[in-house]
Amino acid sequence: MAKKPNILYLMMDQLAPQVLKPYGGGVCRTPNIERLAGEGVVFENAYCNYPICAPARFSLMSGRMPSKIGSYDNANEFPSEIPTFAHYLRDMDYHTCLSGKMHFIGADQLHGFEDRVTTDVYPSDFSWVTDWSLGATYWVPWYHSMRAVLDAGPWRRSVNTNYDEEVTVEACRWLHDHADRGDGKPFFLATSFISPHDPYLAPPSHWDQYSDDEIDDPRVGDIPLEERDAHSRRLYYTTGRHMDEVGPADVRRARRAYYAVMSWLDDRVGRVLDTLEAIGEKDNTIIVLAADHGDMLGERGMWFKMSFHEWSVRVPMIVHAPGMYQPRRLKENVSLLDLFPTFLEWAGDGTMPELVSQIDGNSMTGLAGGSTQGWPDVAYSEYCGEGSEFPLMMVKRGRWKYLYGEEDPPVLFDLEADPDELTNLAGTDAVKEIEAELLAEVLRQWDPKAFREKVLESQQRRLFLHKALAKGKRAAWDWNPGRDASREYVRDEADIQGIYDTEWSDQKR
Repeated sequence: MAKKPNILYLMMDQLAPQVLKPYGGGVCRTPNIERLAGEGVVFENAYCNYPICAPARFSLMSGRMPSKIGSYDNANEFPSEIPTFAHYLRDMDYHTCLSGKMHFIGADQLHGFEDRVTTDVYPSDFSWVTDWSLGATYWVPWYHSMRAVLDAGPWRRSVNTNYDEEVTVEACRWLHDHADRGDGKPFFLATSFISPHDPYLAPPSHWDQYSDDEIDDPRVGDIPLEERDAHSRRLYYTTGRHMDEVGPADVRRARRAYYAVMSWLDDRVGRVLDTLEAIGEKDNTIIVLAADHGDMLGERGMWFKMSFHEWSVRVPMIVHAPGMYQPRRLKENVSLLDLFPTFLEWAGDGTMPELVSQIDGNSMTGLAGGSTQGWPDVAYSEYCGEGSEFPLMMVKRGRWKYLYGEEDPPVLFDLEADPDELTNLAGTDAVKEIEAELLAEVLRQWDPKAFREKVLESQQRRLFLHKALAKGKRAAWDWNPGRDASREYVRDEADIQGIYDTEWSDQKR
């Protein structure tokens, strides 16, 4: 019986695919990622299901749309009773590990992973609850601000690079430890970095690899506030643009830092790939690279995420499995929640295990092989975090992207004719039937009024709980990785004997 494939999932945070050369970028240099793309399957139209961190990741883990599991912003608990792909893979005798960020909220910080070798990098409690009662243009200090742009540049060390160095070291250590176990079990390793998420602070070694004059400007320049769509106008305040002036030099410096961080991160990806080869598992490992959402990076005068514009809601998705799939590029719409059933089919040698609850994703195993038969060619996304006052919804079907919010004018783009999303076709006769079909699809997928009521109820509960739990002694949910260092390296006579044992030495070398 053939050995089941390992799966290495490389996840970036806030990576806009457009900056990568496999997606048309011309400046950012990421040779390891470029090699994976050149030898693999590149999904050109992959989307997140919610353009901020936690809900996007919960959707990935559960295969469900965030609102179906009660995830409305960056401070909703991910319920322990929701099966994740890690639970299923573990049940299928995979050794599962998370190294890095997954932004779990709540007391369960594993959600099916057998090992978790780093802490997380953001709060696991109700600190970041969106409060619609404050109004859509309200700003509080824990929101994003233009300081991330204005302070961008070379930096000796940052929280993000410190964290990602740990993620890399622990992922490589775990791969070696897994190989040393010698039990023959396949593995699933999620190596999840926080880079290139803002702040845009680049290690000097990689900042110096770029120059200001090679940095490209945004494809679409700063759009005046009054000409923006309703949600983009709100995000102007949510991201603090009303407080700080951002000039062309600031934009260029931030983009240079972003590219430099990506080159630095690509080196870390290379170290993980080298370790995979060192333990002899390169040829039996499917590698998937993706991100939780993108980054506007100054496009349209916007930054960060939280938007349904392409630079925010689109993500890279690359599948590298030369023994299984020929290199190809696919234009069909896919989303992060499609990874759940795909992982399970790979682990089941093409057979999906019996699921104990419904999922919303579709397996991409056939699509990755070039078969589009039966593929729905649709991606859904939703948003009800800061900068909104009611749920916002997106349907991307084929070439058409439709944006809906109960109190916002609708937005409809033809992304084949208008890839920069400059012309809103909603309300025009030429697309009247298409718009009606997409609106009907929105209303089939969501009940906007019920959705709004659930979000408001959840916000009020969590705002109260956060206030109450701030009083008295705090019991943190944050993951504290445990490792008994007293049993590592050389601690007694048996360890010394082990150093000189030929079989042991050959196995470890």
